Amino acid sequence: MNRKLAPICFAALIFASIASSVAEAQSVLTHHVRDAVRTGEAPSVGRLPEDQTLTLDIVLPLGDSDGLTRFLSDVYNPASTNYRQFLTPAQFTARFGPSQEAYDAVVAFARNAGLTVYGGSRDAMDVQVKGSVSTIEAAFHVTMRTYQHPTENRVFYAPDQEPTVDLPFNLWHISGLDNYSIPHPMLTSKTDYLKAQGSIATGVSSHATTGSGPSNSFLGSDMRAAYYGKTALTGAGQNLGLLEYEGTDLADLNTYYTNVGQTNTVPITILSTDGTSPNCVDTKAGGRCDDTEQTLDMTQALGMAPGLASLVMYVGSTDTAMIGAMTTHDPLPTTIGCSWGWTPADPTTLNPYFEKMASQGQNFFAASGDSSTWSKLHEAWPADNAYVVAVGGTDLETESAGGAWKSETAWIDSGGGISPDDIAIPKWQQISGVINSSNEGSTTYRNGPDVSANANFTFYVCADQSGCTANEYGGTSFAAPMWAGYIALVNQARALYSETTLGFLNPIIYAENVTSIYDTDFHDITSGKSGKYSAVVGYDLVTGWGSPNAGLIAALVKY
Repeated sequence: MNRKLAPICFAALIFASIASSVAEAQSVLTHHVRDAVRTGEAPSVGRLPEDQTLTLDIVLPLGDSDGLTRFLSDVYNPASTNYRQFLTPAQFTARFGPSQEAYDAVVAFARNAGLTVYGGSRDAMDVQVKGSVSTIEAAFHVTMRTYQHPTENRVFYAPDQEPTVDLPFNLWHISGLDNYSIPHPMLTSKTDYLKAQGSIATGVSSHATTGSGPSNSFLGSDMRAAYYGKTALTGAGQNLGLLEYEGTDLADLNTYYTNVGQTNTVPITILSTDGTSPNCVDTKAGGRCDDTEQTLDMTQALGMAPGLASLVMYVGSTDTAMIGAMTTHDPLPTTIGCSWGWTPADPTTLNPYFEKMASQGQNFFAASGDSSTWSKLHEAWPADNAYVVAVGGTDLETESAGGAWKSETAWIDSGGGISPDDIAIPKWQQISGVINSSNEGSTTYRNGPDVSANANFTFYVCADQSGCTANEYGGTSFAAPMWAGYIALVNQARALYSETTLGFLNPIIYAENVTSIYDTDFHDITSGKSGKYSAVVGYDLVTGWGSPNAGLIAALVKY
C-alpha cells in the first residue's frame, strides 16, 4: 500500500466500522440555533445558495471533562501537590483531550460527507473543513436559511435547526454555521462617541496633556511608565499573543515607531489559524480593511513589554480556530490580549479552551467593552466568561510626559456589570468582601470587569496606511493588551526566581485584594461612573480592582 494513503485509508476504515453501529444521528453538545431564529424574531427571507462555499471548524469534546475540573481545582490550590504544575499542550491532550480514535473518526466522517479537510489538530480539538452549502446541509442534517437581522440592517444566514452528526459520539461545537454576530473591535473614536451622545467636544474629559506623543497624546511606553515605572523588566523570554479577526499591515506599526522616535525589536508573526488572510491593506478602490485595532493592540502590548521574545497575532474567522491555535502553538503564548467582541450562539462554546489555558498557565485578557453597562444589547462576550480576565477602562493622568501615575477615575464608557449570558459567579467572586451593597454586584452571576487601565480618548494611533491621529481613539481595547504586556513582566520576574508562569490571574487577585495590602497592589479607582454603576472603594463593576500599582509585580512573584 502507498504509505501516503495509509493514514487516510486507516481513518476511512475506522469511520466505516463505527458508522455501521450508529443507530441514529448524534446531537452536538452546544446549541447553534440563534434565539432570534428560534423565536421567529428574525423572519426567514430565503435559503443560502446551494453552491456557496462555507468554512467550518468542527470541535470535539474533551475526553475527560470531570478530570479537568478536578485538576484545575488542584493546580490553583496552594495546599495541593499539583499546585502550579501546569501542563504542556501534549500533556493536556493525553490526559483530557479527545482520543486519537475519536479524532480520526471525525476526519473520516468529514471526508466521507464530501467536505474538504484543510486544517485543525487533535491538540487543538478541531477539524477545519470547507464545502458547499448543500454538502454541509446533508452532513449536519440542517437547512441553511437566510434571515432578516432583528437589530441590524442586513440579512444573515443560519441553520434552521440544531445540527446532528452520523457518529457514535457527540461533537462539542461546529463554528461558522451562521454570521448573525459580526465580530467588532472594542475601540471607539471621540468623534463617533460625541455624535452618538449629541454632545460637544468639551463634554468629554481628556487629560492627554502629559503624554510623550504628538499633541501630548499617550504612547504605549507612557502606559509602561505610569503602571510599571521601572526599567529592569521588559518581558524578556516571554511570548505574547493577540487575537485578531483580521490581519494587519506592519507598515502602520513601523510608521508609529518612526513618528514617535522609537524602535521595535520584538519579532512579530502574523499567523493565519484557518486560512484567513494575514494581510490587511486599505486599497480604497478594492475594498477596505481597517487595521486600527490590530495596530494599537501591538503598540500597547509592546509599549508595556518592549523586550518580548515574540509577539504573535493569531488571525482567523472563527473563535475556536484562533483560540485552539493559541493553546497549541510553539512557543506557547502565556499571556494573551483580545480586543474584539462578538455574541456566540452558545456562551459555553469556548469553555474547554479557556479551561485548557488555565491548566497550561495561560492568561486571556478580554476588553470589557465600550458601551457602558453590560446587557443583552451591549454584549459582554468574551469578557464575562469565568476563565477570562475582563479588563475595564479608566481615565488616567500622569505627573509629566512619560512620567509616573498621578490620578485615575472611571472612564465614562467602561463596560461592566452582571453577566448577560447568565454565567454563574466564580468561586473567587464569592469571597467575603468582594460583592457588597456598595458595588451592587450579583451573588449569583459573574461580575465584571476584573481589572482596568486607561481607555480614554488620549492615545496616539497609526493605521490604514493613511496617517496617524492623536487624542481621537479610546476604548477598553487599549487596556486589554496593556494588561497582557504587564503580565509578561510578571512572568519574566517569576522566571528570574525559577518560578513557573503565573497562571490564571483572577483566583490570585481576588484573594489578595480583600487583604490589607490591596492599595500596594492596585490603584483603587473610587470616583467616576459608567452607566448604571459607579466606581467605589474596593471592587466595583466599572473598573474591577483598578489599575496596576507599583507593588503588584512583587506580590504576584511570591505566588
